[in-house]
Amino acid sequence: MPSPDGVAPATPAAPVTAPAISPDVVTGDNGKYKLVTNAYEVRLNASVIDGSGRTVDSLPQSAFQVFEDNVPQTIVGFRHEDLPVSLGLLIDSSGSMYDKRAAVDASSLDLVKLSNPKDEEFLVDFSSEAYIDQDFTSDIAKLQQGLSYIKSQGGTALYDAVIASADYLSKNGKQPKQVILIITDGDDNASSASLEQTIRRVQDLDGPAIYCIGLLFGDDVSRSEARHSREVLTELAEQTGGEAYFPKSLREVDGIAQQVAQDIRTQYTLEYHTSNPPTNGGYRKIRVTANQKGFHNLQVRTRTGYFPHVPGAADSSAPGGK
Repeated sequence: MPSPDGVAPATPAAPVTAPAISPDVVTGDNGKYKLVTNAYEVRLNASVIDGSGRTVDSLPQSAFQVFEDNVPQTIVGFRHEDLPVSLGLLIDSSGSMYDKRAAVDASSLDLVKLSNPKDEEFLVDFSSEAYIDQDFTSDIAKLQQGLSYIKSQGGTALYDAVIASADYLSKNGKQPKQVILIITDGDDNASSASLEQTIRRVQDLDGPAIYCIGLLFGDDVSRSEARHSREVLTELAEQTGGEAYFPKSLREVDGIAQQVAQDIRTQYTLEYHTSNPPTNGGYRKIRVTANQKGFHNLQVRTRTGYFPHVPGAADSSAPGGK
């Protein structure tokens, strides 16, 4: 097997190239010309819970309202089915993870086994650098072999790994629904990118929902480090429409992996055409609400906003191969 190639230091990347709203002239009936505008479509994956924290998976489209910068938007697409997902598994391989790896590996495989059979996954381990241990596959045996390549050593370059993996997912994932799952036990101490740059890059990509499992327990994790790590992982999840979990022991990790698989498979998919042309630029805040007779205090979890794609070139990094 070739030696792994390291990841180049991650830097804030320019937004990827994508079509903005622009008029096209086409030939209409009787040879006459007409002007057609291509609307910029925003897709949201959303989870709904009730006041008791239970998942609600029986709502119709009419129950949802979407707001962009507090302006109501018209929902033009709605699906609630078990859609296939392109999933990136990011496993912390820093030295402090050595004693936790067996439980983490087993839980990662269980999550994949509980996922849609048409899902595709790739596996990345990160310490001071990030490496692809297994390219996209639906084969459990290949993922298991990829996990066996991981050696626990070095620091924790979480932000660089997320940026590189989100870029890789955007370029190579075959499914429109995309997710990253991070399993880590510590604070970032080796990235060249910041948390803010990481979130911005994911939002630039119209990127994946990020789920996090923070193993912030044990004698080797200080209280201050655990507190900061909790804040970081929570922010990554909230800003992208995922969820952050913080088990108190390794015994809880497998159950959380099952929760993540269930959450991904029961999400609603909403689509709307923004009323604010992407050429106006700027960050757009998204808020989704749900109201339905017979349900109380419904809360919708989805990404909190996005940067519209505008013409430009992406300068991105990808995890190195093994």
